[in-house]
Amino acid sequence: MSMQINKENIWNSLEKVKDPEIPVLSVVDLGVVRAVDIIDDQVEIKITPTYSGCPAMKEIEFDILQTLQQDFNTTVHVHTVLSPAWTTDWLSEAGRKKLLDYGISPPADESKDKSKLFQQPKNVICPVCKSYNTEMKSQFGSTACKSLYQCLDCKEPFDYFKCH
Repeated sequence: MSMQINKENIWNSLEKVKDPEIPVLSVVDLGVVRAVDIIDDQVEIKITPTYSGCPAMKEIEFDILQTLQQDFNTTVHVHTVLSPAWTTDWLSEAGRKKLLDYGISPPADESKDKSKLFQQPKNVICPVCKSYNTEMKSQFGSTACKSLYQCLDCKEPFDYFKCH
């Protein structure tokens, strides 16, 4: 049995599609779904990659197609849109909380991080003990969209989701 095709139901179905690199986030939480349209009983989805060359985008596109075709028994088209470029500002508040609960510190500020200009380190929260007494260990973390940090209080290493 398929659901009625309307935007609300489609957005709800998209919540089931998880990011393959951070499975606690849906593509809606992540902000990669830019638009949902219904044209002649066909579903059109526009997505924006978190960065150009993101290896997860083909899997995300496949998962969107599979989920929506199953839920709505209709033709689904997924289009990649590169402009405007994705920004961490598009992460939902629920997504930011899910990141922290999962052990990844969410972006601390808006995407226009100017701390490098003033030689001030970014104030990043530790997802383990919630201390801000942290330091970057490497600009490069477990994936290209993360940096490696360590808490100076509890000594735990953790990923930080980079602003961009």
